[in-house]
Formats: sequence, C-alpha cells, structure tokens
Amino acid sequence: MMSALLKVKTTRLKRSVGLELQPLEDFSSDALAGMERYKRYLDYMSALFQHSEERVRLKIAPPKGVLLVGLPGCGKSLAAKLTASRLNLPLLRLELDAVMGRYLGESEHNLSRALETAEAAAPCVLWIDELDKALGGLTSQGGDGGGTGQRLLGRLLTWMQEQEAGVYLFATANRVGHLPPELLRRGRFDEL
Repeated sequence: MMSALLKVKTTRLKRSVGLELQPLEDFSSDALAGMERYKRYLDYMSALFQHSEERVRLKIAPPKGVLLVGLPGCGKSLAAKLTASRLNLPLLRLELDAVMGRYLGESEHNLSRALETAEAAAPCVLWIDELDKALGGLTSQGGDGGGTGQRLLGRLLTWMQEQEAGVYLFATANRVGHLPPELLRRGRFDEL
C-alpha cells in the first residue's frame, strides 16, 4: 500500500509542477567509478547538512549546490544520484521543459511553483539536468525573442540567491560556453 501511495504522489508531483522524485533505494556509490575528489567533497557537504544547528551557530552559509559539466554519457546523471545518496537527502528532478507554458507568464509561474515545492520538501537535492539546453543561447544581445527564457533565468537566479531552505541545487550541462554568464557568477554555485 505504501508503494502504491508513493507512486501516486510521485505522479501527481510530476504532473502538477514538473518535479519527479528519483528512487535511490537500489543506488550504490560503487555504480559511479572514479570521481573520488567529488565523493570527498560530498562527504564534507553531508556534514554541513547533518549538523545544521552547528553550522548556523558558527555562521557558516548553507551549501548552495554544484554545476557539473561534461560530455554526454560521462556519468553526470549518476553523479546526481550519488550526490543525493551521499548527502542522505531525497532527489527531486526538475524538468524545465515541463514548466514551459503557452501563455504569457505561465512558465514563470510554473517554475515558481516547482521551486516552492522543492523548498517545502527541504532538505533535498534539486536536480536540473542539461541546463545548457534549457537556458542556452540566452545572452544580453539576443536569443529568446519572446523573453520567456530571460524571465525564467531571472526567476531561477533570484531563487538561487535568496533561498535558504536547505535545497541543494545539482545542475548539469554539456557545454558551459552556452550558459548565460550571470548563471556562472561566483556565489551562484559552491563548485563548478
């Protein structure tokens, strides 16, 4: 019964806000060979999440997230599962295509709802896969004639700057050169 209930909740979550709860029960960190330095980094981040009262007392900023860049097929998606597994947090995957709407302002509203839902589920890992495909080509000189992509980017950047709910953002990209420079500004992610 609990399995059926979880399945219904997961389906509703995906349909309503474009988020998908990723299963981690069968995942082992041995599934991802290499990345020893990243695994050590995650162990450090895990300590920050597990001892949040101590972190607050010492006035250490909450972890923001990581942007992992690499060629297709190099294990970025497995690294998302590794991240949630090592941090011992649930993994929510945000499909940016799913938040796109056809009416003015609908996409931004959908993104806001998805981010609010992730905050409500905090602490958790929020995985945005292939960020360069969703936000690629957005520059101050052109691209995105309707402005929807720029407004989505602005909403995401504002959320990244202001959120302190304990949502660890894990984003992946194939080509970092296609990302808007304001997304890569120091302080947006803990690590690139």
